[in-house]
Amino acid sequence: MEIPKRSGYVVVGAGIHGLSTAFHLAQELEARGLGSGADVVVLDKAGPGAGASGIACGVVRNNYFQPAMSELMQACVEVWESDPAAYAYNPVGYIALGAAVQEDDLTATYERQERIGYRSELIVGAAEVDRHMRSLFPDWRAKGVTICLHEHQGGFAFNMDSVHGLYGKCKEKGVSVLSGIEVTGFRDASDGTISAVETSHGAIEVGEQVVIAPGPWAKHFWALLGLPERIDIRTPSGDVVRDQPMWTYWNLQEGEITVDPLVFSTADGGAPPVIHLDTDAPLYTDEGKLITDELWGIYFKRDRHGVQGGASPLVVEGDVELDPYPQTTDVDPGFPDMWCAALSHAMSRFEGCRAHYKQARSGGVGAFTADNFPVFDYLRPNLYAILDSNHGYKMIGVGREVAKVLVGEHSALLYPFRYERFQTGDLHPVSSSPYPWS
Repeated sequence: MEIPKRSGYVVVGAGIHGLSTAFHLAQELEARGLGSGADVVVLDKAGPGAGASGIACGVVRNNYFQPAMSELMQACVEVWESDPAAYAYNPVGYIALGAAVQEDDLTATYERQERIGYRSELIVGAAEVDRHMRSLFPDWRAKGVTICLHEHQGGFAFNMDSVHGLYGKCKEKGVSVLSGIEVTGFRDASDGTISAVETSHGAIEVGEQVVIAPGPWAKHFWALLGLPERIDIRTPSGDVVRDQPMWTYWNLQEGEITVDPLVFSTADGGAPPVIHLDTDAPLYTDEGKLITDELWGIYFKRDRHGVQGGASPLVVEGDVELDPYPQTTDVDPGFPDMWCAALSHAMSRFEGCRAHYKQARSGGVGAFTADNFPVFDYLRPNLYAILDSNHGYKMIGVGREVAKVLVGEHSALLYPFRYERFQTGDLHPVSSSPYPWS
């Protein structure tokens, strides 16, 4: 395969982040008279959407307790809403339901959404929440739920369709997206910059900057750049937690039930919002077997072939094999029973759904940072890293922000995610959610 000998901008990774960055960078270069999409090349060892983006569950939401995540997600939702057709985006909304222990977190999240102009409403009290949910789903029957954050923005997108939409936008701007090109290393200049990207098909000299958007391969590229596997972390109180792994792999727990998608509709026959249910009510199978009496949570949405969703991921012990990227989740043996029981706990229409469970082409493996939040930062003077810590697919707007940074702007939205935070103690607050990304 013929590759360019030189490119102004080299983007590594053709998932949501890499393609979004390339498209928005092409726009910025044109608008500022600095060049065009022809100055941008995207490299992927397989092809667009071959990694995590292509099997993402596709949920788009702003249910984040962390101010920086919430503000960044507002910008991301703006991008989804800018071209729903190209991005295969379904703006059905998102509902987060929580137990009493989560009332303070969800209230703070709602108040922040209200301040930044993100459309949502908050319902508090078990009876009030039940009334709200029954107005949407008359068979709603979940217990132990005392608060509801109903986001009227957000929803979900179809994974590969949105990747193809971004790919098409890149091609329209003249960006070269090259498949089957593996990046094997980086050539250093004497001033610490990257002078060339080394690939399986030869080297590409870098005229301006490199962007890496490797998704689950973050740890691999971290090593290629000679960065430490373990780091010390300063907490907000000033204490130092020493020798922590920078990267940890988690298996996402996701699946689906193959039913008529219209089974999951609202009372008026409309498309349902994405549902995220956390509760401390005991969870039983339809046959009466106790699964757990501790806080548990699931999420689910209507899909083309039924209902799809998941639960909290599991830490993977040791390294994982990512080549090729796993096309289904290596779920815990108990996950199908738990998830289907939880669907039935939520709505009577899902009673007996365990017989329809199918392992979905969804989930996969995620590479999480030391605090489970992304790193968006320069790791070399001309190498910018988008290391999403598995928050990735929904954050389509990160590429728009990175493009601005590449042409010299400061991004207040990306600044809280700089690598330096681990040294300065500017960490993100932790919520009461059972999920590592909330």
